[in-house]
Amino acid sequence: MTNEKARSEMSANPTLQFLGAAQQVTGSCHLIRINRKNILLDCGMVQGANQVREWHRFRFRFNPEKIDLVILSHAHIDHSGLLPLLVAKGFRGKILCTPGTRDLLPVLLNDSVLLYQKDLEWQNKRLKRQGKPTLPTVMTTKDVDRVMKQVERLSYDKQGFPIPGIEVVFRDAGHILGSAIVELWLKHGQSMRHLVFSGDLGNTATVLMHRPSQIDQADIVLMESTYGNRNHRPFSDTYEELASVLEQAHGDGGNVFIPAFALGRTQELLYCLGQLYHQGRLKQSRVFLDSPMASSITDIYNDSLQRLDKKDTRAMADRNARTLQEFLPILRVTESVEESIAINRISQGAIVIAGSGMCNGGRITHHLKHNLWNSQNHLIFAGFQARGTLGRQLVDGATRVKLFGQTIAVKAQVHTLGGFSAHAGQTELIEWARHIGGRPRFYLVHGEPEAQEVLRQALVEYDIDVEIPEPRQKVDL
Repeated sequence: MTNEKARSEMSANPTLQFLGAAQQVTGSCHLIRINRKNILLDCGMVQGANQVREWHRFRFRFNPEKIDLVILSHAHIDHSGLLPLLVAKGFRGKILCTPGTRDLLPVLLNDSVLLYQKDLEWQNKRLKRQGKPTLPTVMTTKDVDRVMKQVERLSYDKQGFPIPGIEVVFRDAGHILGSAIVELWLKHGQSMRHLVFSGDLGNTATVLMHRPSQIDQADIVLMESTYGNRNHRPFSDTYEELASVLEQAHGDGGNVFIPAFALGRTQELLYCLGQLYHQGRLKQSRVFLDSPMASSITDIYNDSLQRLDKKDTRAMADRNARTLQEFLPILRVTESVEESIAINRISQGAIVIAGSGMCNGGRITHHLKHNLWNSQNHLIFAGFQARGTLGRQLVDGATRVKLFGQTIAVKAQVHTLGGFSAHAGQTELIEWARHIGGRPRFYLVHGEPEAQEVLRQALVEYDIDVEIPEPRQKVDL
């Protein structure tokens, strides 16, 4: 590169490009170019589609070898899931995240890659039978190992200087263990820009997590908007509704199935079931945690209780419970496939928590195949269901669904408990945004267009400068 060209690139205005979670909820990925450096905010996968097909036709809209730094807001797969593929394609830079995210990443990424390999093996068998070429493996768990070697930890409220001209501070986002609001100070020549990326902001009412940190000042804000068009029910009402549904299921003589995200939602549900148990309100005799990944993550939460909301952990300590398992004594963790299959021989009195949270894979799909047709059973959704997922079909009232090539009648009673959401609702999003001084320009990400437009109009009423970026749109910083 000539000196003239280098100076030209150095003097070029820094830019921000929205490569993922623009007018959709999943696939968070934003690219900052500054001083000939390329920085990714998150590197997440789009969920809900045929993942093998998506992995194989996916192409990064940048050269992975040219990425210098990935800053990770938290460990959820829609924010971190493309990291193994990024490494497999040549990325060798740093990955900066909080200690809590560092603890969770290997569990989530290995699970994601192993599921991909399992599905790939199944699809290749089908292709062989059809006499068609098989698909190559695009990544392995060795790529997850490489990801972890490139991770550097930065605790909340500490300054980090991962590359020249870039200062990073993580603030507690209150979403899941280790989730962060990212504050970035970007120095370009004699100017400095203060960019804030909300990541996923937590619901202040839910258990175990702290309230999201407030930000006092910014020039540019990327803010999530998943629930930009509505608020959640008060958590106390949701808690009572959960108790009521469980009471109804007990009276109906059936079982309760809860598709739950292994990270965050499962631990909150276990805590609430523990509370109901100690209040004498839990009539079911057995609770199954049917997810090896959720079990591993729960162990990480148990080891990290000092990082969680002290009000909730104090309630556990008052019952001499050092872990969520001890707080819910009727809990049984099913590790093996055989144990999971055996659950479907239980006709009543059981609560089954299984992944995945949107029913687009995992053990919950097998339980739904065997139990959706039974009107005595109850199905509880306690989290957001993205478009294109089986969970969204069921929430939207589907009377028949396809599972493993079979059409299954939906006779079980379906409930949606919105108050369990780990995302901030509309009012919380507006309050968080209004606290930020400096008249920043807001860009709404991580939301569906309808929710984003409602939130945009609400923010404009408070004289906030806000835009809904188009996918792949590039803006000057």
